Amino acid sequence: MRKKRKAGLPRTGIIRDFDKKTIGVKLTLAVVYIICAVIVIVSIFPIFWVFMAGFKDLREFMTSTAIMPEVFDFVRYVRTWNQLNFLSNYINSFYVILGSVISALVFNGLLAYGLTILKPKGHGIVNKLVIGSLLIPTTIALVPLFINIQNFNMGGFFTPLWLAAGANAFQVILFKQFFQSLPPSILDAAKIDGCGQLSIFSRIVMPLSKPICVVVTIFTVNGVWSDFLLPYLVLGVGRWQTVMVRLFVFSTQQTINNDDLMRAVVFSMIPPIIFFFFFQKTLTENITTVGIKG
Repeated sequence: MRKKRKAGLPRTGIIRDFDKKTIGVKLTLAVVYIICAVIVIVSIFPIFWVFMAGFKDLREFMTSTAIMPEVFDFVRYVRTWNQLNFLSNYINSFYVILGSVISALVFNGLLAYGLTILKPKGHGIVNKLVIGSLLIPTTIALVPLFINIQNFNMGGFFTPLWLAAGANAFQVILFKQFFQSLPPSILDAAKIDGCGQLSIFSRIVMPLSKPICVVVTIFTVNGVWSDFLLPYLVLGVGRWQTVMVRLFVFSTQQTINNDDLMRAVVFSMIPPIIFFFFFQKTLTENITTVGIKG
């Protein structure tokens, strides 16, 4: 007997249950599954190869073409970890991520709130400037940004990186699109109850905007963790260097071997993989919700 479908959860989609009885649909599904499996294998293989290469010593790495190592020796990973002193770089990167996420949610959300809900005089010009800033290449904007950082003597710490995350035009547009879907009656009721604009933003708008906040957090975490150039220019190679900066400095050392570099790359990939593994369901659900509401 077929299992009874859960109440309140109707099965929807392009292909329905009775469509699967036809041979054409079955063949199409088989082809789609095969293509998806190939895409997954191609996507995962580089990560798997780098992880396996980390178990090899220098001789085996330079001479052997086999994917699997001769011996699974985790001592080599421990030695590279201690050589890199990666724990302090992990902590630095997490500081940068935490401050950047807060800045992205607060500052980008406030600007979007003002352009969408408050709409002060001249908001149309600001809105056009925000959209127009998307046309400016990041590398071009990096030069005046770095000059301003030096002029304000803000180099050597995480503050410029936090503020840079709070001035993201793409995320402002994401917030704007979501705020437009909020019921105006809720905001009007809050005004009648005596809430100020900041109270409405912090107590009503942001809690209702959990899906877009999750999406912005995803983009911020991914961008901050993989960013190299701006942290390298701002933080240098001192005590506050992030994981990506440390990885670059480590790769330029004269005594570095390719097998040690592979293990260092594995250390840089572990946090994003763990983040996606534990939050993949939440990420998918919230991205889908934002796509529907937007």
